[in-house]
Amino acid sequence: MPGLLARIKQFARSPQGQNTINSARRAAADPRKRAQARRLFGRLGKRR
Repeated sequence: MPGLLARIKQFARSPQGQNTINSARRAAADPRKRAQARRLFGRLGKRR
């Protein structure tokens, strides 16, 4: 049974993985999504 990293690599190379990667890149390029992620990580950082 392949390890976790091997399974992630296999998924990333698949067509479904490529679609997921492309949608994540588009979301990362959107200024509103970036601000939303920054707020989320800011809240998570305060809990430590």
